Amino acid sequence: MVKPVRKAVFPVAGLGTRFLPATKAMPKEMLPIVDKPLIQYAVEEARDAGIEEIIFVTGRGKAVLLDHFDHSFELEQTLDERGKSKTLTQLQDVMSKPGQISSTRQQQPLGLGHAVWCARNFIGDEPFAVLLADDLIMAEPGCLKQMMDVYQETGGNVVASEEVPRKHTNRYGILEVVEDDGRLAQAKGLVEKPSPEAAPSNLCIIGRYILQPEVFKHLGRQEQGAGGEIQLTDALAKTIETIPFHGLRFKGDRFDCGDKLGFLEANVAFALARDDLKDGMRQMLKKTMLKDSRCA
Repeated sequence: MVKPVRKAVFPVAGLGTRFLPATKAMPKEMLPIVDKPLIQYAVEEARDAGIEEIIFVTGRGKAVLLDHFDHSFELEQTLDERGKSKTLTQLQDVMSKPGQISSTRQQQPLGLGHAVWCARNFIGDEPFAVLLADDLIMAEPGCLKQMMDVYQETGGNVVASEEVPRKHTNRYGILEVVEDDGRLAQAKGLVEKPSPEAAPSNLCIIGRYILQPEVFKHLGRQEQGAGGEIQLTDALAKTIETIPFHGLRFKGDRFDCGDKLGFLEANVAFALARDDLKDGMRQMLKKTMLKDSRCA
C-alpha cells in the first residue's frame, strides 16, 4: 500500500518578467483568469485531489499570495452589510483552515529543483505533490486527482505529460519511454530540455508532479544543469533506477499562462465554459473577428 499524498509544494518565487510591467508590483500568480487568480485555480485543484497541507516557496514581494487565502475582515463585513451573501461565500470558500498553508523563502532564483528543495523541512519523509500555477489545466476531474488515482496503482513518481512538437523539446523535461499504453508511459530516463535531435521522445513533463522524498537527497547536492540552474528533472533522473516513474497523459486542456498568448487563450476558454459569460463572450469574439477581417 502506497503512502498517501497529503502535502503540496507551490514554487511561486519567480519574477514574472514576461508579463512586465503588470508584474512589477503584483506576483504573476495573481494574474486573473476571468475573475480568479492563477494560484487559486492551482490550490483548488490540489484541495480537490485530497491535499491537506500547502507550502508556498516564495520570494520578495509575494506576501499577497498568503493574504489571498486569509480573512479580509473589512471586506467581509462590507459584503455582509450590503447583503452580498453569494460573493461573501465565494470569498470564505477561498480561505484556508488554520495551519493549512505555510511558506518558505527561496532567496536566490536557482531553478525549480532548488525551489522544491527549499520545502524539504515541511515535507519530511512523505510523498508530496508539486504544482506550477503557470500551467493552468481545465479538466474534470482535476489533473492532480487523475494523477492521484494512477499513483494508487503504481506508487513511485508520477508526472503529468503531454506530447509536444519535436522542435519544442528544448523547452521541457522529456521522458525516455520504455513502456507506453497510450495513456500511461513508464520511463527509464529523463532529459532536461534536449535538442530536437537528441530528444529520446516528444513526451514532456508539465507542471504537475507526485514525488517521493528521496529526491531531496539529490537536490541537496545543488548540482547545476541546463541553464546553470538546479533542475528537478536531473534529480528525478537519478532516482529512476530504484523508484518507478510514470508519465500520465491526463484528460483535459492545458494552458501555458507563463506565455502571453497562452494566458489570453485561457481567459477565453474559461469564459466560454461559464454559463454566465459564454453567450456574451461568443458575441464579443464574433465582433472582434469581424473588425479584424475588415482591417485586414
